[in-house]
Amino acid sequence: MGNQKSWTLEELAAGLGHFYKEHGRYPTATEVDTFPYLPSARSIERSFGGLVSLRQQLNLKTQLDFRSGAHSSERAHKINKRGHETEQIVYEFLKKIFGKEFVHREYFFTDDRRTRADFFVYDTKQGFCTDVFYPNNRRNLIGCLNHKLNKYRSEYMRQYPVIFLQMNNTISQEILDKLLSKKKKALLNGQYLMSWDTFQNFCKTKRPLKIAAQKYGK
Repeated sequence: MGNQKSWTLEELAAGLGHFYKEHGRYPTATEVDTFPYLPSARSIERSFGGLVSLRQQLNLKTQLDFRSGAHSSERAHKINKRGHETEQIVYEFLKKIFGKEFVHREYFFTDDRRTRADFFVYDTKQGFCTDVFYPNNRRNLIGCLNHKLNKYRSEYMRQYPVIFLQMNNTISQEILDKLLSKKKKALLNGQYLMSWDTFQNFCKTKRPLKIAAQKYGK
């Protein structure tokens, strides 16, 4: 389906049912993003108020309901709020460096509504993608990174450099580099794992298109 077509409740119910049949439970937000029969978790958040709200609308209840215990709706709300705030910090920084017109939010690689990066930044070379995440700890970081490596394994998802930007300031670039050195599943060419400090310095080495446009009076 093209990215302009809205998903219906019937289609979402079918997709969730397919996942439940395979796994015996309903998916988390990160699992939704990589499941071929569902749109992105962000799309569900925008159109239906999130996974919890969607399952309420569909009257889907199981003993693994994420509204209770460790997967409470309160916790999900806090995570979503932190995610939005973190992305906004990155967005404001990118706009300041590259200009609003050269920072594309939710960049779709194809029209299937799932394969997208948080940001695509246009510079004077080929540009680059940025995928933002906030791991709670080192163990969570590895899980998040493995998920993203699976997401970006296709060739068309690697046509541009991609920065996996982790925003937990207690996890330094030195820690990230050590984790990568011990990791069996290595990053592919054109993929980078960066801390916020490293990312800011990286962006400052790029030549923004807005400067080139100003130079030539465009």
